[in-house]
Amino acid sequence: MKKLIATLIAGLFVTAAHAQTTTTTTTTAATTAADSRVVKAENKAEKDIIDAEKKEIKTAVKANEKVNKQMAKSSEIKSEAHANLVESHTDAAAKVAKADPEDRAKTMAKAEEKVADANLKAQKKMIKADEKVMKAQVNAAADKATAAAKTEQVRAEAQADVHKAAAKN
Repeated sequence: MKKLIATLIAGLFVTAAHAQTTTTTTTTAATTAADSRVVKAENKAEKDIIDAEKKEIKTAVKANEKVNKQMAKSSEIKSEAHANLVESHTDAAAKVAKADPEDRAKTMAKAEEKVADANLKAQKKMIKADEKVMKAQVNAAADKATAAAKTEQVRAEAQADVHKAAAKN
């Protein structure tokens, strides 16, 4: 971008310098026409670059929105899994407390098994939620990188067009 601005400023000075000369030779007319082609190419290049940067920013915003949405879903899923886990622990403790003293050991073993199953189920849900967030982050990073690459391609093509216009002198 700095090079483009420098080129535009240099083109402005060249145009201003030619505008101040009072010679009316045919070479001046040819140079002015060539300069106008360069200026037109520079203006078109700048417009193309701005459009590409707009697209890149829109892509980044959409990608970030997707990640934020997935993070919110993940948080909700984790909260639900944790609530189910707490409920399972409470139910197991209540069953053990209500059990007859004779059956308490057997009931406690069953309760521990149910608690272990509930822990596993909750952990699986949380892992899947985290996995989805990570996938969303990776996809967002890929989308942003692709958009940045496209912007760089437009910059390079614009610079090449400016050089072609300058070479026609």
